[in-house]
Amino acid sequence: MPPRKKSTPKRTSNKTHGVINGAGDIVEQPIVSTVRENFMPYAMSVILSRAIPEIDGFKPSHRKLLYTMYKMGLLNGARTKSANIVGATMKLNPHGDSAIYDTMVRLSRGYEALLHPYVDSKGNFGKFYSRDMAWAASRYTEAKLAPICSELFKDIDKDTVDFVDNYDNTMKEPSLLPTSFPSILVNTNTGIAVGMASNICSFNLKEICETTAAIIRDPEHDVKSTLPAPDFIGGCQIIYDEKAIDQVYKTGKGSIKLRGRYEYDKSANCIDVLSIPSTTTCEVIIEKIIDLVKLGKIKEISDIRDETGIDGLKITIDLKRGVDPDKLMAKLYRFTTLEDSYACNFNVLIGGVPMVLGVKALLEEWIAFRIECVKRRTYYDRQKKADKLHLLKGLEKILLDIDKAIKIVRETEEEVEVVPNLMIGFGIDKIQAEYVAEIKLRHLNREYILKRTQDITDLENEIAELDAILKSKSRIKTIIVNELKDIAQKYGQPRKSIIIYDDTEQYVEEIEEIPDYACTFFFTKEGYFKKITPQSLRMSGAHKLKDGDEIAQEIEFSNNCDLLFFTDKAQVYKAKASFFADTKTSVLGDYVPAKLGMDEGENAVFMVATKDYKGILLFGFENGKIAKVPLESYATKTNRKKLTGAYSDKSPLAQMIYLQEDKEIVLKDSSGKLLLVHTGALTLKTTRSTQGVAVMKFRKGHRLFEIKEYEEGMFANPDYYRRSTLPVLGKDVSDDDAEGAQLSLI
Repeated sequence: MPPRKKSTPKRTSNKTHGVINGAGDIVEQPIVSTVRENFMPYAMSVILSRAIPEIDGFKPSHRKLLYTMYKMGLLNGARTKSANIVGATMKLNPHGDSAIYDTMVRLSRGYEALLHPYVDSKGNFGKFYSRDMAWAASRYTEAKLAPICSELFKDIDKDTVDFVDNYDNTMKEPSLLPTSFPSILVNTNTGIAVGMASNICSFNLKEICETTAAIIRDPEHDVKSTLPAPDFIGGCQIIYDEKAIDQVYKTGKGSIKLRGRYEYDKSANCIDVLSIPSTTTCEVIIEKIIDLVKLGKIKEISDIRDETGIDGLKITIDLKRGVDPDKLMAKLYRFTTLEDSYACNFNVLIGGVPMVLGVKALLEEWIAFRIECVKRRTYYDRQKKADKLHLLKGLEKILLDIDKAIKIVRETEEEVEVVPNLMIGFGIDKIQAEYVAEIKLRHLNREYILKRTQDITDLENEIAELDAILKSKSRIKTIIVNELKDIAQKYGQPRKSIIIYDDTEQYVEEIEEIPDYACTFFFTKEGYFKKITPQSLRMSGAHKLKDGDEIAQEIEFSNNCDLLFFTDKAQVYKAKASFFADTKTSVLGDYVPAKLGMDEGENAVFMVATKDYKGILLFGFENGKIAKVPLESYATKTNRKKLTGAYSDKSPLAQMIYLQEDKEIVLKDSSGKLLLVHTGALTLKTTRSTQGVAVMKFRKGHRLFEIKEYEEGMFANPDYYRRSTLPVLGKDVSDDDAEGAQLSLI
């Protein structure tokens, strides 16, 4: 057979793309419909079935794991190997064993990530505050459900929640758990979906139960009065900011500032950090402190080590003699994640719809959910009691004539006729007749029947009570409030996070005093810099330079000033003059690109020295345009060392100059023509990357070559080179200027 010709893909527009079908042909398909049909279902699946928690406080992976453990009898039974739990969970969760085990680890007591862990673990489960402390494999660890899980599964078998098929339709699983407390706010929950995320911080169980009960009693209850702030498992400090707390409580979004807790050991002259924000790890903090010490920003520390052990987290910082520990910690709070912000995003699925809700709104949604659970439970109990009452009422009728019942059974020839005959004989329905027919012969005595029928009155009273509950929303709410009180009393614990209302740990940056003295700056064409004092300059000889190099700029200024080095890559690097050491003319000096860490292949082309950022910069481009930019455009509030977009890079830079005020400048093109222009005629642009205005025209093949300040006496007749309108061609050098050799520009 001849070889099959390869199909050549057609060039597609921005509205379609090629898709290879089963036959190997390329079919054009609209991108919009492809995204809608393929990506959108995936995004919705991640949002609804993976990443965002629901009102019961759990994602599907959490719920499947905990329900599997519940069905395995691990609520009251002994621990079992984690591998057994993972294997059983795979019947509900279609993910790999590693993902399931990771989920279990994060819910465990040993991992210490939750205020109220749901998994009672045994073995090495790692720590949430350590990046490098890995947990043991599932075959080594053991687990069971924590006691608080009894409140998650309470009455789950009483039709309190809906059950759905698992992924292969072989089992049933709950769509939600009938949690009897607002678990959605009791433990942290983080998830990243497609186009949205969720990050819910934890609150104290006692405070949450009290707040929820108060909202049930009074819908206008002030949440902050009973729920002052979140509570975190690590025991870190919360820097109270009323505006931030209000924002989180009202909108469900905001930032809460957390700070690590420390103690100072005077005898050992060391600081022991005993808790850190839940947003960071020990390793990150230690590495950052080491970097700060290496950079010389922190000089008070002699050693740091991680002493985390069986007693919990501990970072020990050894101090040098005479160091104030509080001032050092204030500095560490500023420069490390020992003080960090927890970004709240209370995004929860409510009825399958993601909603960002505040604390009160979220609790109101949970109350509505719990009311429905209690209603369904009450109705279930009512139906069970009604069914039992129905049977007992049938049994009561037999009490009137037991002998008749026996006679009917004995005289019935066929077994299938027993139930119909009993129904006819006593006027009972089929269910009652079936119940009577199944009574054992030994129970067909008056004593047994009397004992059974004594419960009729009690059942009728209980059913009436349950009916009253179903009709009264206030009674259902009272039941929920009583349950919340019991849970708070049984499982509540003191706050772990301390709230700091008056923040005294403020870091005051120590401004290093820079000695101010006169000096002269020298900058060469090759990018070398020298700072020389007047005394040293008087005693020095000729400058030492590289072959072919020469001094490009010489500026008399002082040591306490800023130096700006403009480069050929349209960037500017800033440094203090004190950053460079005093030197002599007999040395080459500092190579600026290396000293300031410029990009590879980048060269410094111009230097500006300033203290007040007054004056203007003129950028002359080869296309004849000049940009006039105030120097204050390069002043920054922070100590940024590098600014991109220092000037326009759309045309090559011919030359730049720095002026204290507007004055006349001389422009020269590559053909030798000159133009005298006053900078006051140029518009001042605040944008650094401006292209400026066109000033000089050229004949074909020529360009702007040089710009320079005009000095009195430079030209015999300066008006000859001046022009009233711009842009214009320059003028050839006049005979007087050429003969008098007055033109120093050429």
